[in-house]
Parts: sequence; C-alpha cells; structure tokens
Amino acid sequence: MAAPDHPSIPIICGPTGSGKTAVAVALAREFPLEVVSADSRQIIRYLDIGTAKPTRAEREAVTFHLLDIVDPGQRYSAYRFISDADKVIGSILGAGRIPLVVGGTGLYLRALIEGVVEIENEDLSLREKLEQEMSEAGCDRMYEKLKQIDPDEAARIHPHNRVRVIRALEIYHLTGKSKSDMMASGAYKKSAYHYQYFCLSPPRDKLYRQIDQRVEEMMGDGLLDELKSLVARGLGDQIKKSNVIGYSELLDHLGGNLSLDAAVIKIKQNSRRYAKRQLTWFRAQPACDLFDSAGKLRRAVSDKCLLWRECTDN
Repeated sequence: MAAPDHPSIPIICGPTGSGKTAVAVALAREFPLEVVSADSRQIIRYLDIGTAKPTRAEREAVTFHLLDIVDPGQRYSAYRFISDADKVIGSILGAGRIPLVVGGTGLYLRALIEGVVEIENEDLSLREKLEQEMSEAGCDRMYEKLKQIDPDEAARIHPHNRVRVIRALEIYHLTGKSKSDMMASGAYKKSAYHYQYFCLSPPRDKLYRQIDQRVEEMMGDGLLDELKSLVARGLGDQIKKSNVIGYSELLDHLGGNLSLDAAVIKIKQNSRRYAKRQLTWFRAQPACDLFDSAGKLRRAVSDKCLLWRECTDN
C-alpha cells in the first residue's frame, strides 16, 4: 500500500480518440513514470490496430502494463483488474517510480476508485435498462427503490449519485443479493491506493473529427488485413464474442453483410457514440477534473508528478 504521505495516483481518463496515450508519453519524458492501462479493449491480445494500442516507439519510450493479457473472447472482470492493477502499482512504487493510470473504461476506473462486487456475468442490457429508467423516473424515485432493497448502501451514498444508485440496483438484479450483503460475504475488492481523476475532454466537434481521422488512419495502417489474418488463424468467433468496435463492423463486411465503405462509416458512428457515453460517465463522477486540451491536462498532471517526485526524493 502507498505510504500515507504519498499523493494520490493520477488517472488520465477520457473518451476514445481524445489523445490520452500521447499525453502519457509526453509526461514520461519529464518524469520516471510507468503506465497502468485501464482499457478493456487493449487488454486483448492480437487486436492491435483497432484498439489503438501504443506503438512500438511509444512502448520503447514508456513502460506500459496490463496490455495483451487475455485472448479474444476471454472474460476479464473488474474484480480481477483491481488485483492486477494493485500488483503492478506495488512493483512500480517499489522501484521508486511513479504509477500513472491511463484509460477510458469506466467499469475499471470505478472499481479502482470505489471497489467492486464480484459478479460472474455482467449484463449490459440490464444496465442500459436501469439507465433508461433513471432518465424517465428520476434519481429520487430510483433512490427510494434502493432504500427498500439495500438501506445500508443507500445510507452510504448521496441520493443524487446516479452512477452508484444504478450500480447498487444492478447488483441486486444480477445476484438477488444487496450490495451490502455481497460486501459482507467477501465478494468485494477495493484497491489499496487512492486516485485522482484528470479527464481529457476536448470540444465535441473536435473530438469527433479526431475519431473520424483515427479510423481512417487505422484503415490505412492495415486494420482489415490484421483482421483477415486473425480470421485465417481461426479466431473469428472469439473476436466476434469480444465485440470490439472496428473489428465487429469489419467482420460484418467479411461476412458479406456490409460493403467496406459502409463498415468504415459504421465504425466512425459507433466510435462517436461510445465516446459520447464515456463523456457522460466521466462528467457524472465526483471530483473528476475536466480539461478541454491536452496541454492543460498535461500541466495539471505534471504538477501532480512533481509532488510524487518530491515525496520519492524525501
């Protein structure tokens, strides 16, 4: 566990295509840091171009952890992510270096900040249903439901914390047990460290242009050929199960369901929609500082890294 006098560990978060990795690489030129990835797509082996994994040059400049750790289609839970992240962070601290968490997967980041109840099978459709109900009924009514199901958890959270209210209701619907009961049973894990959000949130029109441009670059870098090679190795079904934007649409193209141009258009649309959902999630997080440019975010994280260096030097 980090010593009490250590600053909180910085998290560079933000939507897909916002430029998080580039900021991390720039910071690594100034500070002895290592990156802990919090990206549910970059953990998957072989899916390189379409998940925008760090390039070879970037990996030579910075040590990245928690990339390429599961095969396509293999389950990887937020519960396991906390364990893996804590081990990596411990080794980074032990080497006298600065851990920097970088990623945009809200489930993983929430697990680090709040802890997580172990659930065997997540259900994205249930979460979407609860989010829709929250939008229609309002937070007060959903909070009242939570008080009936799990009064102890309701007492721990603010009535207008939409994210935590939905998560507590989700746990109950998935397991038949309240979050409080699950925590008491030992099926609960919390990171040993403290964190601070720094969110890169460019203006919406700029972000969407960056996303469209990145999709074009991915296609130019050989995304379709990468997928064809993986399908030839017999990994098509596992990749389909992984449901990763870019690969799913091109699988539809290879299956004869979409023209290549239509598939590329769909990749851009789905990437923009994903980015919008990510932004909505980050903006709902308490104490999540938003920065509209990479330069501003870099300066803020640099100040945090200076505190870490002073702490390490002392």
